[in-house]
Amino acid sequence: MFPETFQLNGKNALVTGSRRGLGAAIAVALAEAGANVGCHGRDPNPGATCDAISAAGRKTFYFSGDLRDPNSCIGLFEKTIAEFGSIDILVNNAGTIRRAPAAEYPMEFWDELIAVNLTSAFRLSQLAGRHMLQRGLGGKIVNIASVLSFQGGVFVSAYTAAKGGIAQLTKALANEWAAHGINVNAIAPGYMATDNTTALRSDADRNRQLLERIPAGRWGEPKDMAGAALYLCSSASDYVHGHVLAVDGGWLAR
Repeated sequence: MFPETFQLNGKNALVTGSRRGLGAAIAVALAEAGANVGCHGRDPNPGATCDAISAAGRKTFYFSGDLRDPNSCIGLFEKTIAEFGSIDILVNNAGTIRRAPAAEYPMEFWDELIAVNLTSAFRLSQLAGRHMLQRGLGGKIVNIASVLSFQGGVFVSAYTAAKGGIAQLTKALANEWAAHGINVNAIAPGYMATDNTTALRSDADRNRQLLERIPAGRWGEPKDMAGAALYLCSSASDYVHGHVLAVDGGWLAR
């Protein structure tokens, strides 16, 4: 049984990029705490996340769309309202990464990453925030940042720029909406065992170097995000605004 402040009974949530990986773990955690959860991914096949949410006894749906397209953001928002009647919780998790030296970085990579990792988060936050303001009942918006919101990284200039923007966007929206009972915060994952880090984990030398620098001594798992997400989506965090919470195995403290 969840403590009352962490319960999400009666809440309606939307988690982007939740077909698998970090987003799937977050979506299932919210459902297990009582929320109805809408899921999103680019793949037309919904995967197993919606099944896990249904198994928890909660309502769900799956929306397939490329968030580079503004119409996909609008369609996803409208689908959530049509299915649930409202949005109480938005988790902007959808993201991608492209690696290349900065001097050779293709502009199409840059445009893609800024659109998916940053612009779509603003579009959906704007839509959800407007809805929350009109309802007058508050709400929770959680953006997925990165340890590269604080550091520069190597060969990931667009990703770093987008995730730095996510951290600042989180603070900017919190400044405007905190007085209206809308909490806007972010989670900054460290090095997680997901599709985005397959190349790093497959490189024996790079994998060893990263593990030596992580105080916890291991890669993070999607399930490691669940507690932080639940905290920031629940009333337990009602006085937390504009914060970027690192879930990184101690990486930033090293």
